Amino acid sequence: MIEPARLDGEALRTRAREARRRDLEMVHAAGLGHIGGDLSATDIVTTLYHGVLRVDPNRPEAPDRDRFFMSKGHCSAALYIALASRGFFPLEELATYMKPLSRLNGHPDRRKIPGVETSTGPLGHGLPVAVGAAIAAKLDKAPWRTFVLTGDGELQEGSNWEAAMAAAHYRLDNLIVTVDRNRLQQGGRTENTMGLEPLADKWRAFGWSVREVDGHDHAALLAAYDSVPFEGGRPSCLIARTLKGRGVSFIEDKAGWHHRVPSREEVAAGLAELQDPVR
Repeated sequence: MIEPARLDGEALRTRAREARRRDLEMVHAAGLGHIGGDLSATDIVTTLYHGVLRVDPNRPEAPDRDRFFMSKGHCSAALYIALASRGFFPLEELATYMKPLSRLNGHPDRRKIPGVETSTGPLGHGLPVAVGAAIAAKLDKAPWRTFVLTGDGELQEGSNWEAAMAAAHYRLDNLIVTVDRNRLQQGGRTENTMGLEPLADKWRAFGWSVREVDGHDHAALLAAYDSVPFEGGRPSCLIARTLKGRGVSFIEDKAGWHHRVPSREEVAAGLAELQDPVR
């Protein structure tokens, strides 16, 4: 059995600050990206890759690996940083993000990047594919687990709820969905666009076991993931309460930063803030 990397909460916090600094630089250099959603998901993805997932960067196709599906594939920079820092490809390659002929496309491509389980970008695709993977593990009586990260606005796609219904029907307690609940999507608040609340009750009504957590508290995230499955015979949903743009004050909780690129001056200001261990 592959053993996960196991950093503690403080080490994860340090990794996440480093990831946010890289993200600012990458999106600025590329002139493209989804920095608000990257930053809200950074603590979750950092915790998964450096504290939870049983993956081996030297054997990215190992049959007994855990599977992770980044359903919110437009936030590819956050995923690439996690993969590179975990050793799936050199950190230096992050400088090629979205450049011509780079492997690091705006949306992750499983044919190009080791560690990417499926190509994502069109919202609502990650969870249905992950349900298929979890069913396969059950059929094979395999011990590996399937993790998914979705955006909250993404849950307005009906394909997610078809997949959620199937996951409960097949009793996929080897499937763990994390919702990046930052309450913003392109254009405005999720609740003004298409209301999701009561979100936890919706997942429970579909037959899932649900917990809620501060999505920026690494120790709390680790404790939650260490508890999966939350209930035998049921898939697990972790609703992570996050802040879009977390870590950079002028980006935090602002819908306009869904797809905006920071200027050189804004990058410098953000990097200065991210020197603070509290951010």
